[in-house]
Amino acid sequence: MHERSSVDGLAGVLREEVNHYSPGEKLPSSRALVDRYRVSPVTVTRALGVLAAEGLVVTRPGAGAFRARLRDPAPEPRDTSWQELSLSAESAAASGEPVPRTVDASGVLATLAAPPPGVIEFNGGYLHPALQPERALAAALARAGRRPGAWGRPPVEGLTELREWFAREIGGPSGPVGASDVLVTAGGQSALTTALRALAPPGAAVLVESPTYPGMLAVARASGLRPVPVPVDTEGVRPELLAAAFRATGARVFVCQPLFQNPTGAVLSPRRREAVLRAAREAGGFVVEDDFARYLAHEDAGALPPPLAADDSDGVVVHVRSLTKVTSASLRVGALAAHGPVLSRLRAIQVVDSFFVPRPLQEAAVELVGAPAWGRHLRTVAAELRTRREAMAAELRRELPGLAAGHVPSGGYHVWLRLPDGAGEDTVVTAALRVGVAVAPGRPYFAAEPPAAHLRLSFAGVAGTGEIAEGVRRLRTACAEATG
Repeated sequence: MHERSSVDGLAGVLREEVNHYSPGEKLPSSRALVDRYRVSPVTVTRALGVLAAEGLVVTRPGAGAFRARLRDPAPEPRDTSWQELSLSAESAAASGEPVPRTVDASGVLATLAAPPPGVIEFNGGYLHPALQPERALAAALARAGRRPGAWGRPPVEGLTELREWFAREIGGPSGPVGASDVLVTAGGQSALTTALRALAPPGAAVLVESPTYPGMLAVARASGLRPVPVPVDTEGVRPELLAAAFRATGARVFVCQPLFQNPTGAVLSPRRREAVLRAAREAGGFVVEDDFARYLAHEDAGALPPPLAADDSDGVVVHVRSLTKVTSASLRVGALAAHGPVLSRLRAIQVVDSFFVPRPLQEAAVELVGAPAWGRHLRTVAAELRTRREAMAAELRRELPGLAAGHVPSGGYHVWLRLPDGAGEDTVVTAALRVGVAVAPGRPYFAAEPPAAHLRLSFAGVAGTGEIAEGVRRLRTACAEATG
């Protein structure tokens, strides 16, 4: 008899037998059940596990299995239907138009939720633990704890040392960004939230790349803003369409990722950089530059273009930078950089929302980026991301030539795939999870109706190239199932 059938059969017998025991009474030992039913010890263990999962028995290591005690009756369901009316109520913007209050976090949760055990994580948004600088982080945190005043209240703008470091990283050693232009934030997501709340009133339009990062779309909608998509190609956002969108919508904010854009991987070309800034200047607006991938360049990326903020002398750019992506999801330390009165607005909103970033985290960040291990870590990540990128591209060409990415960026941690016409995005995603690989659907990356079905595959959250190869093979099975 197959093991699975033996387990199911024994579980059925024990399910009836357990009714003869009082709550809390001990069942026969595993050895006695093996002798009585002539099955293996593994079968007994698994059958008892089935009953434990059903709540019929309780197993105690070293003591045995006992009939579970009767559960208290389920409480009467609460009537919260009144909340539907309250939560759906809309407020009016300055324009008089209603501001929707619903918040869709599904695109963010797709990259934050850990998949079940055994599922290969192609949907992740952070480095695998093997790539995280855990020893360097632990050492930095230990040194930070010994700093005088490490648990004291920090300046609301952030520690001077950390602001000076961010200023050099963003603007260069003698660039236009100084420590006084920098505000330390609790990671990049918090910085984006603060920037959008500071720059646009509820109900206003905000221009976004299409496709773009779902977390930013969620922030915009949660703030009562209306994301308006502007198409992106392999050279970044199209400036002529951006200028037209500024004129048509009256928007005063454009959010972009000029370097290794998420999800397309595009890098804003040199000839478009000035055109983007000029479009914002002419509209009297701001460019929010989300420089999330600056520390995720691959080993073969070559010289990176400077941030837009490094070329900005008149305060058009509000720059976002974070240490989280290249270290750990829990090192939520980032920065906003801006010139002029807008910095006061950004500071005020952060103070109202969260007072300040905890000082121990800031002290640990200072210790981390000032240690020799920091440079070594960046080089390790650059080399490993290149290896993983090449492995995923090769596996896709071999196993799924119909899905092979047209543009494979030399930075970031993912590839962006267009599904064949007629392929159902949700069907493929569901089939993939069923065969043991989690992928991110493309729909949440679009502010409006997507032109086609897409998938985003991350190679940063897996254990290595072997897992990449196995994940792509599973995805091939899922695609065949979904389209067959």
